[in-house]
Amino acid sequence: MIDAALLPLLRRVLHPAARRLAASGIGADHVTLAGFGLGLLALPALWAGAYGVALALILLNRLADGLDGEIARLHGPTDRGAFLDIALDFLFYALVPLGFVLADPGQNAVAGAVLIASFIGTGSSFLAFSVIAERRGLTSADFPKKGIFYLGGLTEGTETIAVFVLFCLFPDLFPIIACGYAAACFVTTLLRWMQGWRVFS
Repeated sequence: MIDAALLPLLRRVLHPAARRLAASGIGADHVTLAGFGLGLLALPALWAGAYGVALALILLNRLADGLDGEIARLHGPTDRGAFLDIALDFLFYALVPLGFVLADPGQNAVAGAVLIASFIGTGSSFLAFSVIAERRGLTSADFPKKGIFYLGGLTEGTETIAVFVLFCLFPDLFPIIACGYAAACFVTTLLRWMQGWRVFS
């Protein structure tokens, strides 16, 4: 919901570091893969109940996600980079609630399953809209520099990361926070279905 307003500020903050990394020969894909590796490590950390460690890894993953885009704009964006960015992000988003489920199945399994199901709704509607929009030559006014057509919604990247931070800070509240955010994700999915119905009619 607030990604379009927040991204220009984040780009200005990250640009100096991205410029130094690019000058040293580090490519955007390297940062993407390194960030995904850090995100993967959050899963065992969550499973072990090391929520502070997991939070640090989640934030490092998101830092890498911002840096890779800035580096890509310096070197020139590629289709492979856009593919890796979205594909790895979607898996990372599912791994975080899975980590909480593994940490405490009795308390978190149902809420985690509902949240992951809601992520499938937001992710599939996002990608389906993007594919058809690209085929029709549509562009996103709110996200003109994204590697693919980026359809916003009530729940976007910023909101998701804020929820992940809350999970780590208040792990006992995971079921309540997860179910609340899942409801918002289902609303996002419904709104995207309606937009696709209207735009592609």
